[in-house]
Amino acid sequence: MNERILHRLEFGKVIEQLNNQTATSIGKERSSQLKPSTDIDEVNVMQAETDEASQILRLNLNVPLGGISDIRASVKRSVIGGSLTAEECLNVANTLYGARQAKSFLQKTEEELPILKDLAERIVTLRDLERQISSCIDDRGEIMDNASVKLRSIRSSIRTFESKVRDKLDSYTKSHTKMLSDAIITIRNDRYVLPVKQEHRGTIGGIVHDQSTSGATLFMEPKAIVDLNNQLQEAKVKEKQEIERILQELSAQIAADEAILSEDVSILAKIDFIVARAKLGRQMKAAMPVMNDNGIIDVKQARHPLIHAEEVIPNDVALGDDYTSIVITGPNTGGKTVTLKMIGLFTLMAQSGLQIPAADGCEMAVFDNVFADIGDEQSIEQSLSTFSSHMTNIVSILRQVNHKSLVLFDELGAGTDPQEGAALAMSILDDVVLRGARVVATTHYPELKAYGYNRDNVVNASVEFDVETLKPTYRLLIGVPGRSNAFDIAKRLGLDKSVIDHAKNQIGVNSESVENMIASLDESRRQAEADYDEAHGVLQESEKLYDDLTKAWQQFEKKQDDLYQKAEEKAEKALQKARDEAERIVDDIRNMKTDAQLKEHEWIDARKKLEKAQPDLSAKASDKSKSTTAGDRELQPGDEIKLLSANQRGTVLEKSGEKEYLVQVGIMKVKVKRDEIEHVKAKSQNIEKPLATVKGSSYHVKTELDLRGERFEDALTQLEKYIDDALLAGYPKVFIIHGKGTGALRKGVKEFAKNHPRIGADRSGAEGEGGSGVTVLELK
Repeated sequence: MNERILHRLEFGKVIEQLNNQTATSIGKERSSQLKPSTDIDEVNVMQAETDEASQILRLNLNVPLGGISDIRASVKRSVIGGSLTAEECLNVANTLYGARQAKSFLQKTEEELPILKDLAERIVTLRDLERQISSCIDDRGEIMDNASVKLRSIRSSIRTFESKVRDKLDSYTKSHTKMLSDAIITIRNDRYVLPVKQEHRGTIGGIVHDQSTSGATLFMEPKAIVDLNNQLQEAKVKEKQEIERILQELSAQIAADEAILSEDVSILAKIDFIVARAKLGRQMKAAMPVMNDNGIIDVKQARHPLIHAEEVIPNDVALGDDYTSIVITGPNTGGKTVTLKMIGLFTLMAQSGLQIPAADGCEMAVFDNVFADIGDEQSIEQSLSTFSSHMTNIVSILRQVNHKSLVLFDELGAGTDPQEGAALAMSILDDVVLRGARVVATTHYPELKAYGYNRDNVVNASVEFDVETLKPTYRLLIGVPGRSNAFDIAKRLGLDKSVIDHAKNQIGVNSESVENMIASLDESRRQAEADYDEAHGVLQESEKLYDDLTKAWQQFEKKQDDLYQKAEEKAEKALQKARDEAERIVDDIRNMKTDAQLKEHEWIDARKKLEKAQPDLSAKASDKSKSTTAGDRELQPGDEIKLLSANQRGTVLEKSGEKEYLVQVGIMKVKVKRDEIEHVKAKSQNIEKPLATVKGSSYHVKTELDLRGERFEDALTQLEKYIDDALLAGYPKVFIIHGKGTGALRKGVKEFAKNHPRIGADRSGAEGEGGSGVTVLELK
């Protein structure tokens, strides 16, 4: 595909939309270089990639690609011995983190994504390098004190010197206020100075580093702090040297992993590129086309991708099966060229792995070449007319076209004598069709209206025009040639009828017959479409009514079955409960038969009567509801209760199970479930009051401390106070939440734990405790 064709079909505008969907600079670079492929296997793979990413988007998910940047230049510089900046090293760490996140997301996704999961599998996560960088450089790109023992010592000394210098200068601002222009401490040439009035220069003494514009104020470094300032500068030089050493060491580690880093960046760029294609498809409400190498194009509800969704008119286009060429005739209404470009742009998009804005089930072909002669080709520089420029382009096309080509002609034969132009257009079309190419051509020549009827592989088409509104509808009508609307338009605009009739007499009989035939075909088509719409509407209503009735009947049968089943289950449970209760009562009474002086046969008769007894389901339900309401309270030994099944009062002896109690009813001791008894009144008893216990002032402190988002020094201060409060509260262990991030805060917490005398041990949180984002401290 040459660049001229891509430009003519405005493929670059599609690429701009694709670039806007990328999440990283490396993905954008990849999408900017997108070109159509002519290998059907490669095209099918690209379409499959896009479809896999679309599956993720359909689940309202997205591949995490945050923090990833183009680190290739930095990595290459490290390989040749260059020392990277702290920001460059941090970019490497962030990219490694982003790669790890993307890999984890794709591997854990339950969808079938063989291509994307294979790419994720190839990503190598360099956790050691990521940790090493994160332990030295914070999120702002600053080298941390913990980067090395030496750096921590140097910075400690810097803070000491700065404190001493400030203390000295503070004493000056208090004791020599009248000699200073302002009682402040400032910095000049990286040294601490005071703003001294010109006339007191000799009194203060020291080194002058600067003066104000007026010269009335001198910025002086008093003699008393010159040595301290010198020591401070020496410490800062050492700090700089140590930082350079640390960065050089990190750069060497990055250089050692150059091959892995480069491969990871390449894979991440491809993943971002694939996801961007899916996002563009979602934005366009596009579908994945089925690709073929037979030159067949079949799309329904196709919409031009560069026209706003509210303005575009969907059209159906079929080419390459029943016919290989479409000739769109009719006046210049603006819709023909749009259709022509849409077909060409769809082909380029499909061969680039992009989905096309059409209905599901669309089919597109893979062509070796797409040729287009569209728009004004006039060349002033070459002194060529419009017709000559078109012919030069067409000659070039005819030299290359074959059966694997798609050829688009806009206004074929225009720019010259109509009769000669029409004859030339038909001859060119015959030549291209004979070679087996797929052709779409537009023309306003009336001679070509009958062209499709005389050729086996050619079909006529037109863009519909509404004479009532004098505007095109932009609907593509396959099989109907475009008719001339000049007389109708003139009539609607008020031209005298006699003038129009006279004009009609001037055209030939054959031409008039053709126009009448087209008008008749157009009217028949409109009537057929109206009849089809009406019949289709009736059919849809009938199908909907049938579906509604079927669903209603199925729901009725299901509800009926459910009610029967629930009724049977409820009756069976009630019966079983009644039997169990009767059996328990009979056993209890038999145990008392000696005292009651009753005979055995009387017990047997009583049992038979109980077995025949049917429970009152409504009463049971009421009792159950009542007992459930009452059963929320925990009962204590001595509480007075009512046994619902026997309607007798009793007393709770003890709790024998989770929801079971041993109660005494009269002289009987029975075990009953909580929902079978109702609390009446708690037996009054003297409750021994517990002794007051003195707790620490911070007893209300939580068992966890959240340090996420805190500065490192502030976090350690909070941690120290919190441990004191937790020890006072008597907690055996506490949970410190620091998040995963760069790992600097986690390392600081562990370092603090090792040095604290009351912390026995520390460990990372278990799976249910927050994992590596939490540190658990065991307190002594």
